[in-house]
Amino acid sequence: MGGLLLSASYSDAQILHKKKKVNKSTSANNTAEPDKILYNRAVEDIKRGRQEVGRLGLQTLINTYPDSEFLAKAKLGIADSYYKEGGTANMALAIQGYKDFNIFFPFLPEAAYAQIQVANAHYQQMAKPDRDRSEAKAAEEEYQTFLSKYPKDPLAPKAEQRLRDVQEIIAEGDYRIGYFYYVKGDKRAAAARLLAIAKRYPLYSRSDKVQWMLGDIFEKSEHKEIASIYYGNIVKNYPLSGLAPNAKNKLVAFKVPVPQPDPQRLAWMTAEQNTPRKREGLVKKPLALVRSGPHSEMIASAKNGTPNLEPEADNTSATDILTGGNKSQLGGPGEAGNTAVVEVVTPGSAAPATTEAAPPAEGTPATAAPETAAPAPTQPAAAADPSGANVPAAPPATDANGNAAAPGSGSEQPAKADAAPVDGSQTADVNKTDGSQSTGDKKDSTKESSSKKKKGLRKVVPW
Repeated sequence: MGGLLLSASYSDAQILHKKKKVNKSTSANNTAEPDKILYNRAVEDIKRGRQEVGRLGLQTLINTYPDSEFLAKAKLGIADSYYKEGGTANMALAIQGYKDFNIFFPFLPEAAYAQIQVANAHYQQMAKPDRDRSEAKAAEEEYQTFLSKYPKDPLAPKAEQRLRDVQEIIAEGDYRIGYFYYVKGDKRAAAARLLAIAKRYPLYSRSDKVQWMLGDIFEKSEHKEIASIYYGNIVKNYPLSGLAPNAKNKLVAFKVPVPQPDPQRLAWMTAEQNTPRKREGLVKKPLALVRSGPHSEMIASAKNGTPNLEPEADNTSATDILTGGNKSQLGGPGEAGNTAVVEVVTPGSAAPATTEAAPPAEGTPATAAPETAAPAPTQPAAAADPSGANVPAAPPATDANGNAAAPGSGSEQPAKADAAPVDGSQTADVNKTDGSQSTGDKKDSTKESSSKKKKGLRKVVPW
């Protein structure tokens, strides 16, 4: 009996020993590299949703083994963990991580994946067409960059379809704004939005309506030659549109030749009509009011054709077109723009006279204006006027009683308003070469004028 118990306990011990897990990373028989083990464990944590634990393992790998062959993959794995975790802050960190990977490892095969992940991060954060479109613009730019760098990559077809969806959202936003102004009657604002759609997004689902509204705007603006171009685009590029018959009638009324449908565009429209599209059921439609993403608008996006790969650089001005190219009439047809006439005076030429010259200040010598002709010896020089008349440069010097003072010998006499004596004595020393008065003469003239004033007061008030 005791032997049976001992054998049973021994067999149980063997079973327990077999079920015990052995840590292969610390086993003596393990020949794998420690950086590879650390990387595989971190990747497994990220797959199972333990993003923070996986990022910690990858960061430990980067700090501990800076020369590891898994260094680039570890950086890419950290960006992937942020992308899978989601959220505005995590998406920003993911975008920065992918961009850093392309900067440090541009020639690795994973560089194409990092580039499309940058575009996908913006794509996941897009809002509806009537909301902020900054993420949609960024996604468009990143997808265009991917298709220009890696046109033959296996992910290129997916990037093309995503780019069509993004451009559908951007064009839909411009269309709603342009349609609002079109109904309101603001032709310039409507044309500014619609012209951008017509040039950049020919694959937009409502491009035929855009062409029709532009034709109607220019027709009502009395530019039938421009309106006929847009009506002709409907017949040529959108031959299966319901607006094509009306566009033909417009061209016939304008007496303009009707163009033939483009075979490539006809094949594109046929393929679009035959492409099956997903439709939201009755259960999912009420949820569209709660969702923030533009899921319903993407159903109408094109499924065929090459999207626009050129960056946005549209400088077309609807104002110049509607006003016939007259940029001076920015206020509208028939309204003159603000203009200014500037007269340029070159050094050494006579300046145009606009106001009369001010008399010189007291105590300063009167200077003559630039001469245009030889003046008389007893008259000051006159400035040239644009109309041909001579304008005196400065009034002649006068004495206290208003009489003209005698000119000096070949030089101008300084003007003194209160220094001229009444008794006919000399007013200043004009023999100086610089035309200035001496200090003694100024003092004498001041004393004489004050004494004459006192005499004048005595005549009026004899006591």
